[in-house]
Amino acid sequence: MSFDITTFHAEAVRTPSHEDVSAMRELLLETLREAGREPEVDARGNVLASRGSDDGPHLVLNTHFDTVAPHVPYERDGNTVRGRGACDAKGPLAALLAAFLRVKPTTGRVTLALTPDEETLMTGAEHLGRTLSADGYIVGEPTELDVCVAARGQCEGTITLDGEAGHAASVPAERNPVFGLADVLEALGRYDEKRGPEADPILGEPKLTPSALSGGEAPNRVPDSCRLTFDRRNVPPETSDSFREELQAFLEARVPDEFSVSVELIRPDTPFPDPFVTDEDEPLVRALEAASEGEIRPFGAATEASFFATDAPTVVFGPGVLADDDGPVAHAEREYVRLTEVETAAETVTETLESLLS
Repeated sequence: MSFDITTFHAEAVRTPSHEDVSAMRELLLETLREAGREPEVDARGNVLASRGSDDGPHLVLNTHFDTVAPHVPYERDGNTVRGRGACDAKGPLAALLAAFLRVKPTTGRVTLALTPDEETLMTGAEHLGRTLSADGYIVGEPTELDVCVAARGQCEGTITLDGEAGHAASVPAERNPVFGLADVLEALGRYDEKRGPEADPILGEPKLTPSALSGGEAPNRVPDSCRLTFDRRNVPPETSDSFREELQAFLEARVPDEFSVSVELIRPDTPFPDPFVTDEDEPLVRALEAASEGEIRPFGAATEASFFATDAPTVVFGPGVLADDDGPVAHAEREYVRLTEVETAAETVTETLESLLS
């Protein structure tokens, strides 16, 4: 069977994959089998296939086949495909799948490793990070065919401030956790200036964003606690765990003794992507740059690449954009990708693999 990248991409975008990814997984398994490649599904639902031998470098092509909700129907207008997942990440998925099927390694091997939950828990990539070993990873995301060698990490959490509950007429202000939030917010605004890591030369500054508040049930009763939700985009050497510990200590030193404060990550039992930076002089980076003629730069969002970068040089690459001059593209109602970019990405990755596996 000859692989038709446009037909596959159309079928992939038509397939909803935000709540139940089983249909997309079956499409991938069927496509690989029809191409003569026997895939496997691991314990976390990842789809894997390999070709080549163990007598040389091992390169991995990774991207995800889930999307965010809700599903946006497939539309095609000439060279442009619109729909949820068109660029994030079914465009990169089609390109990497095409490259995997086209390349014929004469030394070493290439593994296709596709994950089912990048947009939610990232347990698939975390599992691959523990079970795969390679000499380089290409992670498919919409980069406008630029070669992205770094990305900030991301974690989410809550800050709970405990005070004294009671009648609004009797609880003193210094024990009211709603008033205490002012101290928490002021501390968050100064965290990176006083305690956070310095700006990374490639990724720039970290970012700490309060995103939601909750607390209280009645206008005439003071709640015993208030909760603030935050989003953290971190840079090396900070990790999600080190950030939680540092923020806890920072707040404890700045919140009045009348309150107790605790910081918790929202998903402590599932992985968060940490920041990573790959050296621009790595052979994988230079080979992909030469084939793509794209700019070397950081990626604009957190990505599964974090779980592979501790093992080997890792780059993020693919067709499409996260946002354009008119606003957000990925995850938006207007999500689109240009088919010529999908094909160019496939040719670029194929050329890169051939230069490193021959």
